[in-house]
Amino acid sequence: MDAKITLSFDKEVIGKAKKFAEAQNISLSRMMEFLLRQITSGNYTNLENLPVSDWVNQLAEGEAHYMTKPASRKALKNEFLNSRK
Repeated sequence: MDAKITLSFDKEVIGKAKKFAEAQNISLSRMMEFLLRQITSGNYTNLENLPVSDWVNQLAEGEAHYMTKPASRKALKNEFLNSRK
């Protein structure tokens, strides 16, 4: 079940994060969920131990999917939900 939270970030960081998420064909919310899941599932004792580059590689790796037109929000949601089954 999804829950909403409010976070505050620098505008430049938000802009770059949105572009990155869009390039990965994932919503910014799902990307943040992924990152937070990685943090909370690891045995990290401080911020210096977080393998940020590993997260970026995990998001960027995988089979390439070429799309001729942008997927609808509904299609992306269904794809995400089906991948979690």
